[in-house]
Amino acid sequence: MTYATDRMHEEIAYIAYHFHWSQAEILDLEHRDRRRYVEQIATLVTRAEAER
Repeated sequence: MTYATDRMHEEIAYIAYHFHWSQAEILDLEHRDRRRYVEQIATLVTRAEAER
């Protein structure tokens, strides 16, 4: 199964925006690790919005 290119670009942009990592650093991550960071960022963002 091939991971959708658009989805991968969304993940890269999301992580880069929040962590300020380079594209190369993000692409060096294993798929599982990249997905975990996306999920953790989303949790943090949701929590921060709820605390407003």
